Amino acid sequence: MSKQKRKVEKEDIAKADVYAKDRKQYRKNLVKYKKNRRVSLGPHAAFYFESFETMLGQIQEMLHIEKGGEKQLIDELNAYNPLIPKGNELVATLMFEIDDINTRQKFLNQVGGIEESVYIQIKEEKIMAVPEKDIDRTSAEGKASSVQFIHFTFTGDQIIKFKDLSNEVSVGINHDMYNYKTKILDKVRTALMKDLD
Repeated sequence: MSKQKRKVEKEDIAKADVYAKDRKQYRKNLVKYKKNRRVSLGPHAAFYFESFETMLGQIQEMLHIEKGGEKQLIDELNAYNPLIPKGNELVATLMFEIDDINTRQKFLNQVGGIEESVYIQIKEEKIMAVPEKDIDRTSAEGKASSVQFIHFTFTGDQIIKFKDLSNEVSVGINHDMYNYKTKILDKVRTALMKDLD
């Protein structure tokens, strides 16, 4: 099964007519699954921790909306498979969620390079995020993207510590214009443990 290979393959995708018929249930199941994979940080940031299931759902939904056929399927697989954790990492979509467009633009213009200052902390030890390499997430003018894709790579020892609920684990951003840290709740950690070997 391709979940064990940690990538979505063509055979994992439901047929278009099947997905269309059962879409409401697919989406309901995914919302329930994702409930314990979200962490809010400060007034604007939210981490959505990705997995095989979330990326399968994203690909399925994109195919349903855009109806691009085989070529689109290949493009979606190439775009989203790198965001499936490979056993020694957690992968998150970091979103800056600000409804007012003017406030959002002002904020993003102030936080260039923010993707370089994200971390997970286990006790006193910090694991710095590595941004996805697909495109630059901060423009040459210093404006950050409202969506960042980041990887946290763990050593074997760090995985053991992360899975031990007696150790406090937090996620944070240490940027001059956005400096927050929050504990990752046990129910979220328990869900994320499944991503780590």
